[in-house]
Amino acid sequence: MQPFVHLHSHTEFSLLDGISRLPDMVRRAKELNQPALAITDHGNMYAAIYFYKECMAQGIKPIIGCEVYVTENSRFDRPEGRSRERLKHLILLAETMEGYRNLVKSYLKHLQKVCCIVLVQIVIYCANTARV
Repeated sequence: MQPFVHLHSHTEFSLLDGISRLPDMVRRAKELNQPALAITDHGNMYAAIYFYKECMAQGIKPIIGCEVYVTENSRFDRPEGRSRERLKHLILLAETMEGYRNLVKSYLKHLQKVCCIVLVQIVIYCANTARV
């Protein structure tokens, strides 16, 4: 049987989306013989360092990521009606340390502005984040 790896997981740091505590999550992945585990908390990367340390302590390969909002136009556009429908979710995963740095740059830009990232910024900052 081929190993299975979760690539879209929310932790307790993903407010209103996840309740999994990091030590429990990593321990369960180890119990299931999963070689790696990813976190993709929604709109934040607060758990990245805690997750990395916990995975290394339990012998699991950490995959750090983030789930972000993406919009096709300016993030400042506020169309009437259901404006959230124009926002799409995108999972970003860092494959290398350079990818992690690019992910952090993109996330920091995200924090300085509004709650979404324009697709062009993702292409610029996350070009090395993950191979397709």
